[in-house]
Amino acid sequence: MRSALPKVLQPLAGRPLLDHVITTTEALNPRQICVVYGHGAEQVLDHFTDRDIQWALQEPQLGTGHAVQQAMQHLKEDETVVVVYGDVPLVLPATIESLAKAASDGPAILTVIENDPTGYGRIVRDPAGAVSEIVEEKDATDDQLRINEVNTGLLACPVKLLGPWLDALKSDNAQGEYYLTDVVASAVADGVSVAAVTADSATEVMGINDKAQLADAERAYREREAAGLMTAGVTIIDPARIDVRGTLSCGSDVLIDINAVFEGKVELGDNVSIGPNCVIKNCRIDSGTTVNANCVLEDAVVGKDCDIGPFGRLRPGAEMKQGARVGNFVEMKKTVLGVGSKANHLTYLGDAVIGDGVNVGCGTITCNYDGANKHQTVIGDNAFIGSGVELVAPVNIGAGATIGAGSTVSKDAPGGELTLERAKQTTVKGWKRPIKK
Repeated sequence: MRSALPKVLQPLAGRPLLDHVITTTEALNPRQICVVYGHGAEQVLDHFTDRDIQWALQEPQLGTGHAVQQAMQHLKEDETVVVVYGDVPLVLPATIESLAKAASDGPAILTVIENDPTGYGRIVRDPAGAVSEIVEEKDATDDQLRINEVNTGLLACPVKLLGPWLDALKSDNAQGEYYLTDVVASAVADGVSVAAVTADSATEVMGINDKAQLADAERAYREREAAGLMTAGVTIIDPARIDVRGTLSCGSDVLIDINAVFEGKVELGDNVSIGPNCVIKNCRIDSGTTVNANCVLEDAVVGKDCDIGPFGRLRPGAEMKQGARVGNFVEMKKTVLGVGSKANHLTYLGDAVIGDGVNVGCGTITCNYDGANKHQTVIGDNAFIGSGVELVAPVNIGAGATIGAGSTVSKDAPGGELTLERAKQTTVKGWKRPIKK
């Protein structure tokens, strides 16, 4: 990977490769998950401290068979173990489940048909079609290299059978490693049949070994997510230009334009429209809302029939009530914008509670930070804030109050009244502009 980041922590759709694999296996409700780790051990452990995982250190790293040996202490003899790989992130839960079921009486391997099998171990079958062994490419004969059914590495086996076969592994091969694949030959030698489950596509079982393959996996993941959304009824203008880096749930008649990025957990209600070039992270957007082009929303809650942008920014703690409007170049942070209230242009609203039916004029700023602490601005229902106003928090603007344009308000303004704060306008007669020498 040519990176300081261990391979299994490289990001795919915003999450580490290993996180995809763990999440997939968690969906099957296993008794336990054991991760065998080695390279970049401390970084890997630190990243998954909140997960219910058994860890087994492999030091030194002497091959896949040696890796599984490190996990055997965590397994029970009456169980079936499924071996998956931290750099094979796209495998589906249903595929793993099929593999586990096929291993009721002996080992089961997951294979796939590759047009170009270069780099993979070949599946060798006997004249009757039964699996007889897996041969790694570096150890394969010319005839075996022409086989296009290849090993994906995924394997399931009853623990009571796997243990002795692992103990019998030898490292007399081109790599000098203990191959997990040699278990297949041991099973055949002991008269135990080896089941083979074939994956639906090579894409599902693709391994990640460099940044080019990581980009291929990103593309495949994007296509899979887009296909699922469209099957559920979402209109996606261009499936090749949407990124789902988390979970995205959508109601009916949702429209998503090009280059939209969804991160974390995002919920879109019925008839929500997402414009082009938007980034939405950990947000709930209720029905009928339109998010126009080039908006960034993070940790925000948006009510029904709202309108945002273009170029709107909702930061953590922003909340828009039904029918509220945030226009172009408006930023909200830790602010509630009430029912039907609007801030249409070039405005910053931070640490504020804004009532219903409020108009916030262009260029308004809530001055919430004194250099040490944040303070709150409260604006009552139906207030009118003129353009170019600075509200110096903590400050309260009463219901129905009007704040004249250009005012700097640092004291509470009474409801139903006009409050102005302006310097006296002066004209300096005869003044001349400086002229550049």
